[in-house]
Amino acid sequence: MAAKVLLAVPPGCDKLEVYQVMGLRAPPLGLAWIASVLESRGHEVKIVDSPTLGLTIGDFIKILKSWSPDVVGLSSLTPTIRLAYKAARAVKVVDEGIKVVIGGVHATFMWREVLEKCPYVDYVVLGEGEETMPQLVEALEKGAKLRGIQGIALRNESGEAVQTGPWRLVDLEKLPPPARHLLPMDRYTVFGKPVKVVHVMASRGCPYGCIFCATSYYFGRRVRFRRVEQVLDEIAECIDKYKTKIFAFTDDELTINKRWFESFLKGLKERGLDIQWTCGSRVDSVDERLLARMFSSGCTTIYFGVESGSQETINKIGKRIDLRLAEKVFEVIKKIGGSAVATFVLGFPWETVDDMRKTVKFALKLDPDYAQFTYATPYPGTPLYEMAKKYDLIVDRDWSHYTTVRPVMRGFRFTIKDVEAVFTEAYTRFYVRLKFLVRQIRLGVFKDFLKTIFNNIVLPRLRGWLR
Repeated sequence: MAAKVLLAVPPGCDKLEVYQVMGLRAPPLGLAWIASVLESRGHEVKIVDSPTLGLTIGDFIKILKSWSPDVVGLSSLTPTIRLAYKAARAVKVVDEGIKVVIGGVHATFMWREVLEKCPYVDYVVLGEGEETMPQLVEALEKGAKLRGIQGIALRNESGEAVQTGPWRLVDLEKLPPPARHLLPMDRYTVFGKPVKVVHVMASRGCPYGCIFCATSYYFGRRVRFRRVEQVLDEIAECIDKYKTKIFAFTDDELTINKRWFESFLKGLKERGLDIQWTCGSRVDSVDERLLARMFSSGCTTIYFGVESGSQETINKIGKRIDLRLAEKVFEVIKKIGGSAVATFVLGFPWETVDDMRKTVKFALKLDPDYAQFTYATPYPGTPLYEMAKKYDLIVDRDWSHYTTVRPVMRGFRFTIKDVEAVFTEAYTRFYVRLKFLVRQIRLGVFKDFLKTIFNNIVLPRLRGWLR
């Protein structure tokens, strides 16, 4: 029997700081993959990407009433979990008989809290949902017992939150392409400009296990790639269907498997897929030859997580890179005329103000095209969260503030005000430089620069004054 399943990103996410500061407008590929599997099994599916469409809770309720789903699946990140609760409540107000399922990184690690705090959530799907969600939907349709489905959490007969067992990682090669036809593909743009972009994920996971990265632990500290041909086919189809050649790879680290990546670059050339693309990488998984091939194959920007200007901090967080190599890689990129973004994290518990300033100084030394500074944030499921709990370092327990652009954790030797001051200093020193300003004017992106300054320097100061 076919079911009607509505999958949604909760309304209100577009009002969160992380959306406003970083200008995020990316598709929920996880929901699109679950939708694709559900459709392949004969179910009717709708995806509601609320933040991209700017939907309110009222809009969401209208959709619920007009479409009358049997099951509603909600995605959750740590800063959006409260919005997911509100959406779950809205579902039950419309029809108490609709089953509410929640999934995602936060719900996976905090499933007990989710079920105890939100009576409107019926089930939590743990980990990847492409196999578990269809099993759950079909069991609900048949009225079958759910305890035999691995990887879900629910309330037992006495109302206690329990889980049925550990979740399993899915076989990516067996997944159909994401159901992009259910997404507002014309609304995914680059920095708010009218340039269509398609997001692609060729792999999931990262084996390194940095102490602040929840996704690394969510995917079991391992990386899995789809077949090269699958990814190339998907790119070719998207070029034809969505009339764009701009792609963003959302993988944690696209270049980690050199054999796979070499085959991918070769495939792009052989199939004449003339695209412009961005990706994330590590400084220890590229060299001059590979970088030159990447930029000649249409890569426009590479994102590197450098994280700190202190080798001691790099070692403590489990990043496992050498900062001297980072310097070399950024020098090579400048030499061959490529573009790179470096990301840095401020406020690890053991740091001092001077340590954080070392990171700012190192960012200036690397001089990437753009730098992103964020606050060390103790996300559930990470070793950093356990450390912050153990030493009572968390000063803000409002999950909606866990955006990386608002500090929620003090250090052993610094206060919240200390790290806020360095954060503002970091953006000011990096972006308000004559060398950088001239570069922006030459590139014709001075307006984008002003927006960055406002979002990352002016807004944080206003927020501090309003506290």
